[in-house]
Amino acid sequence: MPYVIETWDKIDHQPLRKKLRQEHLNYLNQNLKLLLSCGAKLDDHGQDLGGGVYIIDVDTREAAQKFIEQDPFFIGGLFQKIKIDGWRKAYFDGKFCL
Repeated sequence: MPYVIETWDKIDHQPLRKKLRQEHLNYLNQNLKLLLSCGAKLDDHGQDLGGGVYIIDVDTREAAQKFIEQDPFFIGGLFQKIKIDGWRKAYFDGKFCL
């Protein structure tokens, strides 16, 4: 079942995000088979809002929790808040999926 993981960074932690970014990208590249989509949240001017959205395909909510807890951003203490929700893939990659 796909899960959406939304994250919010702690206030004024942009330097930590930049420091951990390459480790974070390496982690995502090691888990490409789980990722349906992933990226940072941006404002209307394309500036980083301090958080991200992951859509991953794992069997359980516990697996989604484990996935985010192994992310270097989480391990490094970047996140203020994390929200995990199940996701129904109704439309994906230009196709109807129901």
